[in-house]
Amino acid sequence: MTQEERRIYLIKYLLKEETRIRRHKIPAEKVEQENLLRSLMNVRMPMPVSEEFLKIQDEYLQQRNAERGITDIRDLKPVMTDSRLYIWQGDITTLKCDAIVNACNSQMLGCFSPMHACIDNFIHTYAGVELRLKMNEIMLEQGHEEETGKAKITSGYNLPAKYILHTVGPIIQWEVTREDEELLAGCYRECMKLAAENGVKSIAFCCLSTGVFRFPQQMAAQIAVRTVKEFLDKDNRVEKVIFNVFKDEDLRIYRNLLA
Repeated sequence: MTQEERRIYLIKYLLKEETRIRRHKIPAEKVEQENLLRSLMNVRMPMPVSEEFLKIQDEYLQQRNAERGITDIRDLKPVMTDSRLYIWQGDITTLKCDAIVNACNSQMLGCFSPMHACIDNFIHTYAGVELRLKMNEIMLEQGHEEETGKAKITSGYNLPAKYILHTVGPIIQWEVTREDEELLAGCYRECMKLAAENGVKSIAFCCLSTGVFRFPQQMAAQIAVRTVKEFLDKDNRVEKVIFNVFKDEDLRIYRNLLA
């Protein structure tokens, strides 16, 4: 199958599942088709799916991810002050390293808002529907929503990264409390611990809790750097840590902290 044929097959399959929109017309333009497929994957509930769908989806996403461009950690240079630490600005779903960290909500099932710009949405989009199925299995077994400051690990599925670490950061309502600071530090510690226990040598952290969760960027970065360094000084099983930033302001903050 060509990439277009795979995309059309996936769209038709997902439309058949959605009784409300199964008669939705498939657009002719490639970009519009890609957006429709992403939207359908975003809203799909964690329910069984055929082996044929998974095979074609995986073929499609692996080629799609290659087309988007992959950055290998081996091509990056550490900061001058610490050979274990890196700063990289870009889309974390295109980063090839052992593990990337996903900023989740307490349901841990991904973002159900079509085309939403959050990292949770991007990771589930380009990993594939297997990720939501696995997270649903994990959460059903756990029997309750994920606690803030804890973490889970899964395969990276179709992403360049081998693993995904999923963690729920604190949500800031008014002022940041000491408990909020400790919970955020807990996210980094738990992810580092899980990474070390699973043989992860390189891990990329996004800027946890600093988006819609409203944790101040400067303070969050200070906690991130301090917590990661403290872990690395005690446990050297993880060899490389990438602080992944998207906004220019976060890039400036991390550069100043690690200059």
